[in-house]
Amino acid sequence: MKRKVTATKRIWRLNEPFVISRGSRTTSEVVVVQIAEGDRVGRGEATGVRYHGENTTTLLEQIDRVRPAIESGVGRRELLSLLPAGGARNALDAALWDLESKLTGKPVWQLAGVHRPSALVTNVTIGIRSLEGYEERARALSAYPWLKVKVGNDSPLEAVAAVRRGSPNARLVVDANQAWSVETLERIAPGLAELRVDLLEQPINGDDDAALSQLQLPIPVCADEPVNTVDDLPRLVDRYDFINIKLDKSGGLTAALDLAKAARAADLRLMVGCMVASSLAMAPAMIVGQLCEVVDLDGPLLQAEDWPDAIEYRNGRMSEPSPRLWGS
Repeated sequence: MKRKVTATKRIWRLNEPFVISRGSRTTSEVVVVQIAEGDRVGRGEATGVRYHGENTTTLLEQIDRVRPAIESGVGRRELLSLLPAGGARNALDAALWDLESKLTGKPVWQLAGVHRPSALVTNVTIGIRSLEGYEERARALSAYPWLKVKVGNDSPLEAVAAVRRGSPNARLVVDANQAWSVETLERIAPGLAELRVDLLEQPINGDDDAALSQLQLPIPVCADEPVNTVDDLPRLVDRYDFINIKLDKSGGLTAALDLAKAARAADLRLMVGCMVASSLAMAPAMIVGQLCEVVDLDGPLLQAEDWPDAIEYRNGRMSEPSPRLWGS
């Protein structure tokens, strides 16, 4: 039976400006893909990778280019060779997983060969703000087990200290989005360890990360911007302790599962992350999350709105996605 592919742009409003070291935004623009076969419809959502030059226009152009192949029956594995890693492939891949699940009656976790999704506990992100704002926001989130603290090059140690005052018991991930120099990292790492930071995410520019192999840091370091697909792993192995797997970067769940398997074989520990997007984008990432030590899938918590039948978040604990949303 012939398929029909549709792709549309959607804009999600955010609760507040989301500020990181690269800039800020007040909305999240995504592409939503639907693949219909008979009376079954699979869905996927992606934002793309802005620092790779992706946006909704480029995603829609890529999807349109491979539409005839998808409508003719191309599967997830074949899609890997039709499109590069990125948001367009992610949205199509997610829709194909969802469609297969609906056609077979099997949930995606079963099709993917992972155990049934358990309730994941996600980081909740605190974007860059004033020191008083860090403490105030952390206090409001003090019931959450994990917090991610976005920082820049301006007073990062003081920012984390403010979060620690507001939330004395949370486990902390500190994410500089490449804003620090190697010298800054060496200087403040002991202070961050004293503040009981659990993980440093991409503290320095990926172009300078060869230096990480020579440092003895008191906190494990996670690669984000330099890791996209399996091909990136060889240069990361001696530099990082963790990798952050994001489906928009890997180009979908299919490639993300390949990446997770290869990273584990290389003795790299796993984190799953996301762009700012809705529950529809988080649902496939939750499959990867079953394999990860650290989970950062809080995109919907940053938004002012979400899909019907959205994932429920209770003090950072994520419910299993509803079959009406995705995956069954």
